[in-house]
Amino acid sequence: MSTGGARKRLIGPEAIELAPRVVDPVASTEDELLRSSLRPRSFEEYVGQRAVVESLTISIAAAKKRGEPLEHILFYGPPGLGKTTLASLIARELGAALRPTSGPTIEKPKDIVGVLTALEAGDVLFIDEIHRLGRVVEEFLYPAMEDFQIDFIVDRGAYAKTIKLPLKPFTLVGATTRAGMLSGPLRDRFGLRHHMDYYVETDLVAIITRSAQQLEVPISPSAAALIARCSRGTPRIANRLLRRVRDFAQVCADGAIELDLARESLRREGIDAAGLDRLDRAFLRTIAEQYRGGPVGLAAVAASLSEDAETLEDVVEPFLLQRGLLMRTATGRKLTPAAHEHLEQSAET
Repeated sequence: MSTGGARKRLIGPEAIELAPRVVDPVASTEDELLRSSLRPRSFEEYVGQRAVVESLTISIAAAKKRGEPLEHILFYGPPGLGKTTLASLIARELGAALRPTSGPTIEKPKDIVGVLTALEAGDVLFIDEIHRLGRVVEEFLYPAMEDFQIDFIVDRGAYAKTIKLPLKPFTLVGATTRAGMLSGPLRDRFGLRHHMDYYVETDLVAIITRSAQQLEVPISPSAAALIARCSRGTPRIANRLLRRVRDFAQVCADGAIELDLARESLRREGIDAAGLDRLDRAFLRTIAEQYRGGPVGLAAVAASLSEDAETLEDVVEPFLLQRGLLMRTATGRKLTPAAHEHLEQSAET
């Protein structure tokens, strides 16, 4: 099997793409390249997460009024919902520099020490995937977050002593898709904790319309609504689908995005009207045909699809659960009547 592209496996009437997926909420290189051009520049431009934005604006205004650093903030929730964007807006509102890094890149204590000592007063340190920090690294973060200092232990035994290295006041913004994997001591040191919810369709329509304007692509309201409906409640996916439809419109039409054109473009991507792609349908079809609709263990489904069980649980199942197509029971995964109906409709088309 070739490793230079998407892996495909023929299941039923469709060849499913196991990776990459256009509806994968995890950021791709393409997303990173275009993120700055589509990202809102202020909280006024930010769409969705209203309760989070309102709380942040109050906290920021209060911190600026007192002349104190903003409390450390933890954002948690599924990927692609705007945690990084909010971190950049926080830094912008504070008039501070954003210093981004990620948990996997901070492997040793010296790595986090280097990051912390390089911070200037008021900087916003953003750590993505903070749940992947090692426990030893976390130990250095505790005094840094509480007292703006790093504690070093020199020598051992009776000669051991602690040296305190002062730091400039900063705000730590952590982001995680797995809040349950954070240690209790680290989680408790965040003064502000916000859960990021999936977006409603009206907010996604607003995001798609704004992004289309930024990309200078005409789009009809009905086309924007269709793309929003297929975006899994995730702005990152909405913008990615918009770019796919834009490419199709520029090559196969006059560049304007109308409903029929958007529908055909999404069909070519393997995405149906409910937002399910080939892997989603293969997941449901495997349970329906091989396991009579369930219940069945996730490991068995993963083996049938030649896919990692953790990937299916993190990437595929949340959307199917959200749409009411799948149930997690004590005895395994089970399809709902709506899933059987959707599979029948897919077979007819």
